[in-house]
Amino acid sequence: MSLSLAAPSAFCGNLLVPLSRCTSCFEFDFRLQHSRGFHHSRSRRTSFKLIRNPRSSRRRGISCSVTEPHNDSDEKEKEADKNGDIQPLEDTSEQTVPPPVEARQLNKFSDENKDQNDEQMDNQDVASGSPLPGVKPQQLDEAIKIPKETIEILKNQVFGFDTFFVTSQDPYEGGVLFKGNLRGQASKSYDKIAKRLKDKFGDEFKLFLLVNPEDDKPVAVVVPRTTLQPETTAVPEWFAAGSFGLVTVLTLLLRNVPALQSNLLSTFDNLNLLKDGLPGALVTALILGVHELGHFLAAKNTGVKLGVPYFVPSWQIGSFGAITRIRNIVPNREDLLKVAAAGPIAGYSLGLMLLLLGFVLPPSDGIGIVVDASVFHESFLAGGIAKLLLGNVLKEGTAISVNPLVIWAWAGLLINAINSIPAGELDGGRISFALWGRKASLRFTGFSIALLGLSSLLNDVAFYWVVLIFFLQRGPIAPLSEEITDPDDKYVAIGVTVLLLGLLVCLPYPFPFTDETLTSF
Repeated sequence: MSLSLAAPSAFCGNLLVPLSRCTSCFEFDFRLQHSRGFHHSRSRRTSFKLIRNPRSSRRRGISCSVTEPHNDSDEKEKEADKNGDIQPLEDTSEQTVPPPVEARQLNKFSDENKDQNDEQMDNQDVASGSPLPGVKPQQLDEAIKIPKETIEILKNQVFGFDTFFVTSQDPYEGGVLFKGNLRGQASKSYDKIAKRLKDKFGDEFKLFLLVNPEDDKPVAVVVPRTTLQPETTAVPEWFAAGSFGLVTVLTLLLRNVPALQSNLLSTFDNLNLLKDGLPGALVTALILGVHELGHFLAAKNTGVKLGVPYFVPSWQIGSFGAITRIRNIVPNREDLLKVAAAGPIAGYSLGLMLLLLGFVLPPSDGIGIVVDASVFHESFLAGGIAKLLLGNVLKEGTAISVNPLVIWAWAGLLINAINSIPAGELDGGRISFALWGRKASLRFTGFSIALLGLSSLLNDVAFYWVVLIFFLQRGPIAPLSEEITDPDDKYVAIGVTVLLLGLLVCLPYPFPFTDETLTSF
């Protein structure tokens, strides 16, 4: 397309060509003609070409070339200049240049190209490698998708050089995923961005500052809060939790009545025997209750909302613990660590105290429970404490009498240890996520499930537990508001302690129980 203009002295008006919206190649041919009294040494032909960069629809290149025609009239002009005469230039462009194009026609064309670009943006695929695991895709209405005007406000007014400098963006479900460079500490930058977002839009949007699983770089995700509504269940939560709780009470009682374990159908004919299992059931239930209480106290302190705990029954050890859902978005990894570690710490503390009392206090009836010494090989922690406190009394192949409190407390410690396995949404899985991030947590989950799968060939408890994790607690853990900042060192130490205690309870005691004095000769 060519555009012919008169001499500069005769040109007036504004020509607006928005470079950011131009999608084609335009060529403007400016031929400047001399008027009287306007001196020029020669005729210049200037061409401007606007070229669309095929790599990006937002970058434009401007190519400018100046051509100087050489003809016989140049010599005449020089001679005229020497003599002081000014000769008018001949107009040779009338037959080759098409009629002028008005500026509003160019603007109309650019508006049409803008509409095409917007349509391409709408048809663009959502970002791959979702950094928002656990958020299920929803059929979103157009009314709750973020409009492009709002996206520009987010880029230019909410984000900034001092917090998160946006370099690119991708649509994500009903929101937008922003890629860029994080400035300063992640926690402080998140607070600044969240405040600006709230000042601009109130509670309409939710901000996430996460790690992109594709390149391990920080990304910011802004989504409408309407897309984060919690899922509803067909059965009321309290009813399902109550049903699981009643079954768990029954299995705790049966676990402490060996006479009924061999024939479960005879339980209804011998209900009076269930009272014999009441003390053991109460001790184990007390450890479980303290465990859950620790979770709820820490959650209240950090502003995390927990659902009703679902106690999982078990024929082998009475219960597998409880499944407790987190009902809101956890602010950061440190708060997740506090909530996840509080339960096991409380359970381990009470369980260890009762275990020590069981070894120290004699049985109330003088007999207690008679067990083989080899039973303490099943736990490194229990075996080590037994060897330390019982000494030479604990010998291989020898039956010993212990206070029933030892067995009851040991069962409570085992339930805590199972929940401390670093897998999925178990307490241990949440702790590993809080300590080392999402990617490391996924690796721990895969390794733990594989190890439990191998152990299930020899242990029926491991079999039931790996099934439970795989179908109910596999995860992934729901996204946190800010997942980049590491927890404080003191909370890291608490989390590592919980994981180590879980290992000590579950790993076997490898050393033989022998009389060191006799074997030394």
